[in-house]
Amino acid sequence: MPSSFGSALRVSVFGQSHSEAIGCVVEGLPSGLLVDMDALGRLMARRAPGQGPWATPRKEADLPRIVSGLNADGATCGAPLALVIENTNTRSGDYDELRRVPRPGHADLPAQLKWHGNQDVPGGGHFSGRLTAPLCAAGGIALQALATRGVRVRAHLAEVAGVRDEPFEALDNSPDARARLQRQMDRLEGRRGLPVIDDSAEGAMLAAIDAARRGLDSVGGVVECVATGLPAGMGSPMFDGLENSIARAAFGIPAVKGIEFGRGFGAARLRGSEDNDPYHLEGGRPVPSTNNAGGALGGLSTGAAVLFRLAVKPTSSIGRPQDSVDLVSGEPARLGVRGRHDPCIAPRAVPVAEAVCALALLDSWLAFPPEGAQFSLGEGRD
Repeated sequence: MPSSFGSALRVSVFGQSHSEAIGCVVEGLPSGLLVDMDALGRLMARRAPGQGPWATPRKEADLPRIVSGLNADGATCGAPLALVIENTNTRSGDYDELRRVPRPGHADLPAQLKWHGNQDVPGGGHFSGRLTAPLCAAGGIALQALATRGVRVRAHLAEVAGVRDEPFEALDNSPDARARLQRQMDRLEGRRGLPVIDDSAEGAMLAAIDAARRGLDSVGGVVECVATGLPAGMGSPMFDGLENSIARAAFGIPAVKGIEFGRGFGAARLRGSEDNDPYHLEGGRPVPSTNNAGGALGGLSTGAAVLFRLAVKPTSSIGRPQDSVDLVSGEPARLGVRGRHDPCIAPRAVPVAEAVCALALLDSWLAFPPEGAQFSLGEGRD
């Protein structure tokens, strides 16, 4: 069961939802990065369970413990970085019935058919969204590395149950639009509650989530993510393109069912004259005037903001009875999932989107840097 991705920056995730611990190993981090554990803790807190009525009540501190990869000063030393997160609040008994009656919308049935009962069932095992905790921790370190080069990554809830937030101002690449985008990103910094730009969207989203919860159901959403400050020419054509790297990492987030960049599927309804991004000169260099491409052309960064959106499906574990089958008796069965589950998983996917974006961007920069713009943390560092 391979659980790794990346080229120059290689990330491997291990553990199960109810195992003693979960964690990851990150190979290829540039040496000399002083890891800010407080900043990492704040990112992890945004993903952690038990935050509000939209999240599972399962309580986990989610404090990563770095066991290798740092020197005595707390900086990356060039060795593989390994981190561990303890699982402290498991209730495996809630999942006993699922050994014979698979949950609709989950990997229970295909995992049973593949591993014939040897898979770990409680909490979804290795398929669980719990595994996004170490992914988020690894991405938090990548975010800190990118920040040293002026790169900023933020995401928000673009939509929940049909309720829409204000979109990022990233399809216009004019200086004024870029300034407005930075102000939007500022508004998301340190925000409590749902990660939205427009405060008025939060109440309607919470009402929709609560209505689904009371109906023993769930709702999905859309997460929009943007990265600014990247140099042009980062990435590679075809299979190692910038979009390829982000998409592969993004589909490692359970519940993600779709991704689009820039105008995305909307571009299919435009003419070339509408979708193409014309160029103008800024400070003597050509830059795109608009950003319908979402910051990438031919697998290479354009210098404009990288913009993508993720479709997050409704949480599959719901209390409402659903049709299934009893794998032991071979008879039809009805299943209402017990236990602690998010009525909407999309809010907790927001920091994970930022994390996987940072990992993919840092990997692309390290593996396929623009000419003369190799990633470096300073003189004398790798």
